Amino acid sequence: MKNIIVGIGEALWDVLPEGRKLGGAPANFAYHVSQFGLDSRVVSAVGDDKLGNDILENFDDRQLKYQIEKVPYPTGTVQIKLDEYGVPCYDIKENTAWDNIPFTPALEELARNTRSVCFGSLAQRNIVSRETINSFLDAMPDGEGQCKIFDINLRQGFYTKEILCQSMKKCNILKINDEELVTVSRMFGNPGIDLQDKCWILLAKYDLKMLILTCGVNGSYVFTPGEISFIETPQVKVADTVGAGDSFTAAFVTAILKGKTVHEAHKQAVEISAYVCTQNGAMPQIPNSLK
Repeated sequence: MKNIIVGIGEALWDVLPEGRKLGGAPANFAYHVSQFGLDSRVVSAVGDDKLGNDILENFDDRQLKYQIEKVPYPTGTVQIKLDEYGVPCYDIKENTAWDNIPFTPALEELARNTRSVCFGSLAQRNIVSRETINSFLDAMPDGEGQCKIFDINLRQGFYTKEILCQSMKKCNILKINDEELVTVSRMFGNPGIDLQDKCWILLAKYDLKMLILTCGVNGSYVFTPGEISFIETPQVKVADTVGAGDSFTAAFVTAILKGKTVHEAHKQAVEISAYVCTQNGAMPQIPNSLK
């Protein structure tokens, strides 16, 4: 097993009123992992079209490694409209390239050399990509230092109880925000108890190594069977919050893989995500002073 860290799932363009921006949690995650000096990959699919070629060129410009297939479907886009109060409304196009990521022999080989992977629920809305993600997880080697991070990322109606349950069984680290936790607890029949109790229930039920709960301005928690870490959210001048959660996950995992304690990794994750919030876009350069 090599120390390759993979972000697998959606690669797409966010189409905003002012133009398009590269989107997709797996790419954000893999990019920030690479900034900490670890060997990362983006795994996804794009169409054989201009939007797909532009994604690959963008990754090349950032020196971001990827294993991305071209498939006979259009490259993914998300139409984002702002209402009169500036609140975004998302229209995530369906049956796109990243819904149809093939499980190739080359991808199976990558899985066998992957130490850690981050995956979500959005890319599992279609059976093709869902089966590919599950096959990738199954092909990864077992090991003490292996991280399988399920960053739930609930979007629109693109999730089911079955998919969430299956993913939580396959992961050993769950990352969830407070709103998602309420939704999941309602689906799983645990409403009406406080957030921490909901987390302890999930940690025990799915035999997780860790559960990361982010609560926006109200701080974040990392639950492990033996301890709990809480860190307040720093007050910063926010440019936008795009990609902040992905940078949190990347910073946390890289610190854990480098032998840091849970609290040290948590502290680094909070600092990095707070910095990303002060910058425009999901993939700013991280200053050396924060690495």
